[in-house]
Amino acid sequence: MSEDVVIHIVDDEEPVRKSLAFLLTMAGHVARIHESATAFLKVAPGLHDACLITDLRMPDMSGVELLLKLRDSGHMLPSIVITGHGDVPMAVEAMKAGAIDFIEKPFDDEVLLAAVDRAIAEADKRPREGADSADVRQRIEHLSDRERQVMKRIVAGLPNKAIAFELDISPRTVEVHRANVMMKMQARNLPELVRMVLACEAAHD
Repeated sequence: MSEDVVIHIVDDEEPVRKSLAFLLTMAGHVARIHESATAFLKVAPGLHDACLITDLRMPDMSGVELLLKLRDSGHMLPSIVITGHGDVPMAVEAMKAGAIDFIEKPFDDEVLLAAVDRAIAEADKRPREGADSADVRQRIEHLSDRERQVMKRIVAGLPNKAIAFELDISPRTVEVHRANVMMKMQARNLPELVRMVLACEAAHD
């Protein structure tokens, strides 16, 4: 399927656009670049068999705003958001707007390519979301009350020190709970944990 899907890259920085396009092309994908969200929106209605990689912070329109416009116009694509370390709460908003993944800078090539594979397969996986969310809910039920409290704040993008302050526990204790949450939720990283929790909440609403 990958050879039929075009990956569209939206980023205001030319070196980033070119490097991502090169990486994707070398991996066997077809890539197209767009210098702004506004430019991409002009061609989005005519796109089929496509995925999107967009930066979160751009001067003309944020990645969140772009996804919301795509969703509202009925042209939503499987989307990956690239974000800086300080933008986790905004990245969560992007996932609520419809992104399937976010990747924190700097990232390994393999991480991006794995996310692209998930984006390409997204349309075929949607019928399985109900079973997936049930599995995630079961994992959440195995968390302690404190672990749920920590997880909620992790997903909100709070650093360990802020979580420790809010819950009146030590940062070291937060680290222990955080490790337990990642293990019990079977999440390999923060984006995967956020994706799980948001998908479960959406299915539960």
